[in-house]
Amino acid sequence: MLLGVALVLTACGQVEPPSRAVPQTPARSATESTGAAPAAPKPCPKRWGGQIGGWVPAPPGVAGAGESLVPGAPVEAMICAYPGNNTNPGGEQLAGTRTLTETAGQLGRDLGYLPVGSSDGACTAMGGPMTNYLIRFTYADGRSLWVGTAEEVNHCVTTTNGTASSRSYVGDRITAAYRQGTPQADGKDLCESWMGRRGQNERMVPDEPTSVVVCRLDPQGGQALRTEYGTDVAGPLASKLNDLDARPSDNSCQQTKGDDPGVILRLVFGYADGPPAAVMVQEFCRPSVNNGLLQADGDDRLNQEATRLAPR
Repeated sequence: MLLGVALVLTACGQVEPPSRAVPQTPARSATESTGAAPAAPKPCPKRWGGQIGGWVPAPPGVAGAGESLVPGAPVEAMICAYPGNNTNPGGEQLAGTRTLTETAGQLGRDLGYLPVGSSDGACTAMGGPMTNYLIRFTYADGRSLWVGTAEEVNHCVTTTNGTASSRSYVGDRITAAYRQGTPQADGKDLCESWMGRRGQNERMVPDEPTSVVVCRLDPQGGQALRTEYGTDVAGPLASKLNDLDARPSDNSCQQTKGDDPGVILRLVFGYADGPPAAVMVQEFCRPSVNNGLLQADGDDRLNQEATRLAPR
């Protein structure tokens, strides 16, 4: 089963035709880095220069770009869109741009929460339309940084700034930000979307969650049932998940009882700061626990707790 990871972003802006808990590292000024004024930010390239996601036209000139996709606090974000088809990727033409100003810092901050350096996972191979995106973040001192990503049907996309890369999927959120100025317009809720949070490639549930939404998913695609709990449940549940013997995820599992998937839960942990972190727990699947970057076999203690918390 392929599990996509997606990040909730917040953005607004103006269309230009056609168409955490952990502080961020401040970007150094031009004079601090080289003593020279930075060059003027470059426009969107006329054509996409890579395959599907994972390409930028220039390496980042901002400190901290090796540890975070978007360090510091950018003041502007320009989204460049390159639609095409994943059966013949490469060389797509620029279709349009959207410039974000008021919430460019928030968009950069949310992308900065993505886990970097995560391993590749299994991918399906469905053909269909896809859109490559470049996002040019500009800082108050005039420096800029590019982030490349894509929306693609298989959700197997690398997002990069040219130095740091992440396999957390954000394509649908960037599409919503580009089209409507807010990714919330796609209508997905916590039980339907995958989120990525920095640290999920090291721990099943990173940092200190303050809440958890337990979503019981319908294998037939019906509406999920959900129950929300506070810190008193979120903390101990996160500890049980983090106690498991986790390993890099290949985002697949083998059912253990024929066609019966059993109880399928998505645990969405919330935080005082930054995006949530989601973990899937599947009763009759091995490995049964997956956050999109790590997977593990659930133990009896976790299974009992998950059954107790599951909405009915």
